[in-house]
Amino acid sequence: MKAMILAAGRGERLRPLTDSLPKPLLAVGKYRLIEWHIHRLVDAGVKQIVINLSHLGELIREHLGNGERYGAQIEYSQEPAPALETAGGILQALDLLGSDPFIVINGDIWTDYPLQNLHSPERLAHLVLVDNPEHHPQGDFCLQESEVSSQGEGQHYTFSGIGVYRPEIFSGYNPGRLALAPVLIENMKHHQVTGEYYAGHWYDIGSPVRLQAIQDFIAGSENK
Repeated sequence: MKAMILAAGRGERLRPLTDSLPKPLLAVGKYRLIEWHIHRLVDAGVKQIVINLSHLGELIREHLGNGERYGAQIEYSQEPAPALETAGGILQALDLLGSDPFIVINGDIWTDYPLQNLHSPERLAHLVLVDNPEHHPQGDFCLQESEVSSQGEGQHYTFSGIGVYRPEIFSGYNPGRLALAPVLIENMKHHQVTGEYYAGHWYDIGSPVRLQAIQDFIAGSENK
């Protein structure tokens, strides 16, 4: 199975840090944010990785290279500015990802979710959901048994930014800017999205306060 790390975003809420450094290259403990994903993917046996680039993407390419020093094989999907959004970026990279199911991870999260637990989805997509953080109390999707819906009556959770997709879920969409949520919601209507709840550590690095929170957590973990 291949994986894609989404790393093309501008990181507006983290300015001025992201004026000169792309968000995935922000330091979090001993690694850059994107390096945590690469190490965890390789540890899980996923060594073929695609990374999409836009804002200051040349710095990501320069830092990571071809992935050899991580034990990975990294390919890049260059996007225009502004970036193509989540689903648009995946659509552009489909030729690199191939015809088999693949993992997608948002480049602006940190988690200790065990990526080796991800397998080919029974339906078109499988999502990892987490508890709702303070900045997103309403959550995203409802998880009932193993099925994910957008308007269920059960507990709503936040989409972690980790999922496994069959390429067919993107069939019928034209290249260009496209968010992932509408694609998922449309397929939820046809019962094509499954999910799981993860109770472990997960951080959305979307603001300076949240960046400091993960840096403090990592520092505390390393000092134990």
